[in-house]
Amino acid sequence: MEYDPQELEERWRERWAETGRYEADPSDADEDPTFITVPYPYPSGGMHIGHARTYTVPDVYARYRRQRGDNVLFPIAWHVTGTPIIGAVERLKKGEEKQLSVLRDTYNVPEETLTDLETPMGFARYFIEEHYKRGMKSLGLSVDWRREFTTNDERYSKFITWQYETLRERELLEKGLHPVKYCTNEEQPVTTHDLLEGEEAEFQEYTLVRFGRGDTVVPMATLRPETVRGVTNAYVNPDGDYVYADVDGEEWFVSAKAAEKLRLQAHDVEVREEVTGAELVGERVTNPVTGDDVLVLPAEFVDPENATGVVMSVPAHSPDDYVALQEAKDDDARMEEYGIDPADVAAIEPIPILTVEGYGEIPARSAVEEAGVTSSDDPALEKATKDLYNKEFHAGRMNDDYGEFAGELVEDVRTRFRDAHREEGAFGTMQEFSEDVVCRCGGDVVVAEQDTWFLRYDDEDWKAKAHEVVSEMDAIPENTRGEYDHTIDWLNEWPCIRNYGLGTRLPWDEDFVIEPLSDSTIYMAYYTIAHRLRDVPVEELDREFFDTLFYGPEAVDDAPERAVELREEWDYWYPVDYRFSANDLISNHLTFYLFHHAELFDRPNWPQGVVIMGMGLLEGEKMSSSKGHVVLPGAAIDDYGADTVRFFLLNSAEPWQDYDWRDDQVESVRTQLERFWNRADEIIESDAPAERPELAQEDRWLLSKLQATVRKVTEAMESSETRSASQAAFYDFEEQLRWYRRRTDTDRPAARWTLREVLETRLRLLAPFVPFMTNELHERLTGTPAEDAPWPEADESVESDAVEASESQIARLTEDIKGIQQSLANADEDVPEADPDRIVVTVAADWKREVFAAVAEEGADQGAVMGTVMQKPDLRERGNEVNDLVGELVEFARGHDDEEVTALAELDEYETYEAATEFLSREFDAAVEIRLEGDDAEATKRAIPFRPAVELEVE
Repeated sequence: MEYDPQELEERWRERWAETGRYEADPSDADEDPTFITVPYPYPSGGMHIGHARTYTVPDVYARYRRQRGDNVLFPIAWHVTGTPIIGAVERLKKGEEKQLSVLRDTYNVPEETLTDLETPMGFARYFIEEHYKRGMKSLGLSVDWRREFTTNDERYSKFITWQYETLRERELLEKGLHPVKYCTNEEQPVTTHDLLEGEEAEFQEYTLVRFGRGDTVVPMATLRPETVRGVTNAYVNPDGDYVYADVDGEEWFVSAKAAEKLRLQAHDVEVREEVTGAELVGERVTNPVTGDDVLVLPAEFVDPENATGVVMSVPAHSPDDYVALQEAKDDDARMEEYGIDPADVAAIEPIPILTVEGYGEIPARSAVEEAGVTSSDDPALEKATKDLYNKEFHAGRMNDDYGEFAGELVEDVRTRFRDAHREEGAFGTMQEFSEDVVCRCGGDVVVAEQDTWFLRYDDEDWKAKAHEVVSEMDAIPENTRGEYDHTIDWLNEWPCIRNYGLGTRLPWDEDFVIEPLSDSTIYMAYYTIAHRLRDVPVEELDREFFDTLFYGPEAVDDAPERAVELREEWDYWYPVDYRFSANDLISNHLTFYLFHHAELFDRPNWPQGVVIMGMGLLEGEKMSSSKGHVVLPGAAIDDYGADTVRFFLLNSAEPWQDYDWRDDQVESVRTQLERFWNRADEIIESDAPAERPELAQEDRWLLSKLQATVRKVTEAMESSETRSASQAAFYDFEEQLRWYRRRTDTDRPAARWTLREVLETRLRLLAPFVPFMTNELHERLTGTPAEDAPWPEADESVESDAVEASESQIARLTEDIKGIQQSLANADEDVPEADPDRIVVTVAADWKREVFAAVAEEGADQGAVMGTVMQKPDLRERGNEVNDLVGELVEFARGHDDEEVTALAELDEYETYEAATEFLSREFDAAVEIRLEGDDAEATKRAIPFRPAVELEVE
């Protein structure tokens, strides 16, 4: 039967859909419930091959658990909360060419369909139905589709309302000023999921040093406030946009961008006059700590959009500033252009304010000279600056001018020094990001302080509960456990509302919407009853309903009967056994998930395990929808078939490792699966005995090796090691089959029976990975689809260390003979023995077997072995000969596990080779003679146990 994946896979998709194969309901049968979840997709664009892996990995585990006899729930839903979909719609309606290109060219949206996407839910529904659902079904995901929902469904919103009313009641929600990521285009807070760039950006608190020019404050931002005594000059961008503004009742000179940022950071700001930076060039400003006046120089490298747009210069301790000052001193013409006397610039000298071991009096000069930096464009300057900053922070000691702080380390002084000068009014504060941040809508994102509702992740009791969840759950891989604890430790308040967007309104203030990461923390509980809630009127889904559902009828005065009934299903499925998610979500979503479960549910319902997944590359590069650098699952399935796509995604790397989609490798997988199909088809069509016949050694060997494979695959699946499992079941066992086919006559009845047994087991092992192919083949073979057959159990009765050792020795001898042939064939002159007529194999003498037995008994301990063999007079008489042999055999034992060494010690080596002479003769097209080594002195030097002497002869 020809392998046609498209036809085959479509038949199984239809069959699954018609029978509701994966619809999971509570059962009274003797089966454990297993609940598996994966982050629900955000359908602001299409599904690509990276998403395919995200959802296929948990599907494999779900299928495995079903074969183990579990009742498995694997649901999916759609996350539409927030603004990314709204932003995508707005860009579409504006006709932005980049957005249109992504829709038309990357995701193949038909021209006539584009108008259907001009509403947020029209947009979402298109990608849900035409991309995600279609792609998931094409991949054969075993999802219970009855339970799907979107996060703006009115019933789901009632569930979220209950969650936030409960958290507020428990004082884990609070209102107050808080720094947030703020999109200047949308004019509202955003979170990580809304960002196009800067997802890893962190809040940085700058100290504003309040330099003065008469009655005008000229604030300059720094992360190193302790260096204020080393300021020699300042810089401003002469062509930048600046303003004079009234800030909290004072006149400030700052960049236009800074004025807007300060307004967003809870300052009262009114712009009085717009100017360029040239306004300040050549002026002198007063250092609020030293009282010194410093000159302001022009510098294009100053970014008016960063902090205040005016920067202080500390050339003794900043290699950047040192080099900039030298360049200013060398540019008299430019200074004169701005009315600055070059002599005033030449007079500026670095002012050291601390000492640090390994650098001179002027550390920045030492760093620049040592790095060989000659200009501000030198790439080495950045590293020199970073290295010096780091060394000064940890090892720099303040000089005597710092009074009470003199002699102290910078890292011990910085905060106290800053706070002391804040109290005196010399310093202020401003927030910035550690890197540029851009919203998905294209707007700039800045730090704003807003009066907002936030989740109190800084609450110590809440943190303690979250740590308990981490300590008790299964973290896969184990090295991720510490990342959860680290995130729990550093998390502070989390703003949880937006001004607008899709999602659930804040129950007590409907002007706000609960933001995406905050409404996606316990939705897994909603899956358990989502399909049944559709029969409950929306108005009945109140606080008492969900309290009853999750806490029991005793939690309320008058428990709703419907909630009591639904509680049984929730209680049956919960907790979540495994959540499969991305590594980058540990720092937000996954840790929020742990926090909220720890607080809202009792310990027995806390998450049991989290499996982390890596990212996908495409031909070695990161996938990018905006650049069209993606592969759509539909196209890949059309080209290769769903089983091939699945198997490549699962076998190319473990789930937590990154993988690389490469067409040539995918094509190779397609070829290998087709070869597997063809061989399976031959076995199915063969006339194999119904009852087990008398088996040859090679049959027993293959069945024995199969049991080890079952154990290895099962162990890997229990740890979600999909690559190890699929590698063992498919590629590794193919190696065993290659030897078996080479070793025996596969037309023998016993061989046909053996191959049929092996195929049936392998089909069940591979069923989670390639369900279409394995179901079809297994049903043809046994009458039952592979997914409906139980997971294989290793059968100890067919395992034999002796048989495996015997067969391994035959294989080893075969390779040794081939090695000798190859060496002779590679000789400079023609050696006829390279193609022998006769092969003589001489097995080691019995006394050598005695020595090997001692090695098997004592292990790879040469002294212990010698102690044993020297107790035997006949061996003691052989002296150095025995000593040399012990050394060789101990080395041999170190290269093999104890079980194999023990099995070899019990093996009759002569009989093993003698029984294989027919195979060896066929393999080498030569007569094979097996001899036992005699007492001849020369002969005894040639053979050792399990490394017989081999002679190739020609007539």
